[in-house]
Amino acid sequence: MKKNTEIFPVFDKIISKKQKETLLKQKAKVIWLTGLSGSGKTTLGAALEKKLYEKGFLTQILDGDNIRSGINKNLRFTEADRYENIRRIAEVTKLFLNCGVITINCFIAPTKKIRDISREIIGRENMIEVFVSTPLKVCEQRDTKGLYAKARSGELPNFTGISSPFEIPSSPDVDVDTSSLSLDESVEKVYNVVINEINF
Repeated sequence: MKKNTEIFPVFDKIISKKQKETLLKQKAKVIWLTGLSGSGKTTLGAALEKKLYEKGFLTQILDGDNIRSGINKNLRFTEADRYENIRRIAEVTKLFLNCGVITINCFIAPTKKIRDISREIIGRENMIEVFVSTPLKVCEQRDTKGLYAKARSGELPNFTGISSPFEIPSSPDVDVDTSSLSLDESVEKVYNVVINEINF
């Protein structure tokens, strides 16, 4: 790819991430929740955010609804668009990270290739990967929007878990099955890992 010679980085002239972390008294990390639709990613993410807020941490949640209704509303669910969706999400996430903000990302991110893209942009050392491993059967039972039924009938092509693959993360930092743990137990399991990474 040809380098854009009209872009002049100013990172040496702006306040650093470390300075902002000092101001906020926290270490910025990206908590990336990956799993099937209906696995409980956003519910878990929101509950985790509430707990972190109560402990005095500044956070931001990103999920499919607030991203695909805004910055990525022009993207569909083809392989190329899924790649671009995650690339943009990772770039936005990096901006929050550089502001010292703890970012909670709730996205399916179905393949290793797609998850690797985010790691390359954000930095593996900055990410805590949480696999919300709720089984497909349970996710379908929870499906209040009827998305799985539409996918099985062919109305929704390229639907993860039905007509499009989901590759299980090989070594997530945390594995949470929300069908066997309560919401409070799930939050506590993630929090116990996260707190050691974000304490200043």
